[in-house]
Amino acid sequence: MSEQEVAPETEEVVEPAEQATEEGHEAVEVAAAEVVEEVTEAEEAGEPAVDPLEEFKAKLRRQEGEWFVIHTYAGYENKVKANLESRAQTMNAEDDIFEVQVPMEEVMEVKNTTKKLVRRVRVPGYALVRMNLTDESWGVVRHTPGVTGFVGQDAYNPVPLRLDEVVDMLAPVFEAEQAEAGAAPKAAPAVETGFEIGEAVTVKEGPFEGMPATISEINAAASSMVVLISVFERETPVTLNFSQVTKM
Repeated sequence: MSEQEVAPETEEVVEPAEQATEEGHEAVEVAAAEVVEEVTEAEEAGEPAVDPLEEFKAKLRRQEGEWFVIHTYAGYENKVKANLESRAQTMNAEDDIFEVQVPMEEVMEVKNTTKKLVRRVRVPGYALVRMNLTDESWGVVRHTPGVTGFVGQDAYNPVPLRLDEVVDMLAPVFEAEQAEAGAAPKAAPAVETGFEIGEAVTVKEGPFEGMPATISEINAAASSMVVLISVFERETPVTLNFSQVTKM
């Protein structure tokens, strides 16, 4: 495929980002609901327990098309999703472009000892498209406003994701939808502390105020960390709260 074969489209179709977020996981929601129903039926029939994630993987395997990764402008992932879904419909490409997903995740951010649950794009600047790759469908996707290209060594003939790669990307979405459907408790969100092990910080209060330190352990649940401080030329571990240090 080449740029000459498929002329760029210039129209821009923008759907509200909120609508894209609400409708964005419809296909995964359906799959999750089907998995929940099958697991429940198996339990009621006294059959061996079914692994919901394995069942979800099997459903993905049976879906038509293959999954490709596209690169987008960071921060425009949901807008690209809405644009592409609209273009697929208006350009009669729905027989080849089946689904667009922006993998999301929930994380617990900790700032100044305050914890806040936030939902964010898991891989900024990327989206997944389930499609049959043809010259026409390639052009519809590639020339969607906000899309900078397919991911891969050959952007004109991209290689689809392996099934396990798709599962890895969509599993958090599936688990969230499955929990909402009542099949399993929702997994605890990851905690984003803003600090990393090995990072250099400065102690800003207490007996070691003003001294440099290196983070050796992080306890996100307790909003604390263990840092190594050089005392008399020996590294001494000290436990501090996040609020007691500042980044260098």
